[in-house]
Amino acid sequence: MDKLTALFAGLLFGAGVTLSGMVNPMKVQNFMDLFGTWDPTLLFVMGAALATAVAGYAFVLRWRKPLYAESFSSPAHQLFDYRLMGGAALFGLGWGLSGFCPGPALASLVFGYWPSVLFVLAMAAGMLIVRLTSGRSAS
Repeated sequence: MDKLTALFAGLLFGAGVTLSGMVNPMKVQNFMDLFGTWDPTLLFVMGAALATAVAGYAFVLRWRKPLYAESFSSPAHQLFDYRLMGGAALFGLGWGLSGFCPGPALASLVFGYWPSVLFVLAMAAGMLIVRLTSGRSAS
């Protein structure tokens, strides 16, 4: 049942980013272009996502335990370090330059758009390189 729930959540997310137009990298790039062809629709998408997340957390955190785990968990490491800051900077640069965020890039694969495929392959290669060079095992 947990796999079915994950599939449903993924399909819902994919439908949401597709309907909002966020699978189109020009939407993101135009949002970043404040003095040119600025497109504020990304603000509305992010605002709706934030409102949904706040409402969802408020609802779920009233439960004794999650549906598919024994307890709620939070990250053990909560400090800002160079790896976190470097990763955030790389994510922001990649997102701003390519117009792709990982989730919408994966959702856009169904359209066969070659820049999406290239982005996802580069993202996967980057994740593999980090795993191989950081001594972490793939989980």
